[in-house]
Amino acid sequence: MSAPTLQTIRGQPSWSFRSSHVHASLTRLGGHLAPVSFRVGHTMVAPLSVAPWAEEKLAPDTLPLLRALRGDFFCAPFGGNATPWRGEKHPVHGETAGAMWRLRSFEKSDARRTLHASIDTTIRRGHVDKYVTLIEGHAAVYQRHVLSGARGRMCVGHHAMLKFPDAPGSGVISTSAFERGQVFPEAFESPENRGYQSLKHGAIFRALDRVPLLGGGTTDLTRYPARKGFEDLVMLTADAKLPLAWTAVTFARGRHVWFALRDPRLLRHTILWISNGGRHYPPWSGRHTAVLGIEDVTSYFHYGLAESARANPLSRRGIPTTLTLYPKKPTAINYIMAVAEIPAGFDRVAAIRAAPGGVELVAASGKRVRCAVDLEFLSGRA
Repeated sequence: MSAPTLQTIRGQPSWSFRSSHVHASLTRLGGHLAPVSFRVGHTMVAPLSVAPWAEEKLAPDTLPLLRALRGDFFCAPFGGNATPWRGEKHPVHGETAGAMWRLRSFEKSDARRTLHASIDTTIRRGHVDKYVTLIEGHAAVYQRHVLSGARGRMCVGHHAMLKFPDAPGSGVISTSAFERGQVFPEAFESPENRGYQSLKHGAIFRALDRVPLLGGGTTDLTRYPARKGFEDLVMLTADAKLPLAWTAVTFARGRHVWFALRDPRLLRHTILWISNGGRHYPPWSGRHTAVLGIEDVTSYFHYGLAESARANPLSRRGIPTTLTLYPKKPTAINYIMAVAEIPAGFDRVAAIRAAPGGVELVAASGKRVRCAVDLEFLSGRA
């Protein structure tokens, strides 16, 4: 089967492929997955964001990551990486998010299409294989990243970003059970740097609808867009005993739900990056609005490798903030994102659980929908 050829899509050379229910594109620069369209009934929806500057001429010193910024990308090491770790100085979100990937193969059968790309990392010598699979009849994208050849601690994560309709509260966010929620411990943005945040630094919370504000009181993070003009970041630590961890966004007016599934023993935390026009420096310039980063990670917030690998407030509590890589024992990280059609009255996802042929999504209102998903994929058995 001939492989997809590079074509420029929203400003980036990309490989595109499709199944009956998904049309997907992967950038060569950084391996960013977007645009991605999912079939919902008789229409297609494209919930992942693409940066508003995607097709603009940018300043020469613009990070490669920001040039490609879109959809979902894999980070190793996850985070800003401003502080070197044992002689390693990684770029923001690692080489996997801002260097060139190479297309290795494209396999097509009656039921599946799999695009295989890879990258050789140089700062910590190793190899990463990326497999993106579409299955006929499934409105889902299956991603597997396999890290091999490298040794030592590594913070990793997926960095999915959704673009919401501009109407306030157009999407409702929910997650599987989490043990602990915390606002980023320091100033995430500051007026001195032409950035603004609304949440109280370091605040601990137990429920997404009651998160402390910087100026006093609380706010509801389950409904978005909200708090226009601010950038905020929180991290939720999943219960490691869950058989399945998930994050979901219900778009009632659009009659669909986007959701992501993961193994919480590999990706323990979910970072919510709430980006609603709070950055006024280029290329953001106040125009990156109504975007929510849903970043499933094992890291210490988005600080980077040094802060995640050394002792930190979470690791001291026995909560992992890195994985350990072994050069001769590859580490595979599997991740599923999908879209399901929902009926009228489906208000927000209260539970996602295994069901024959996939998963069942249960709304707080009691409405239920089934979605075809290969859950065996998360365990590596598919």
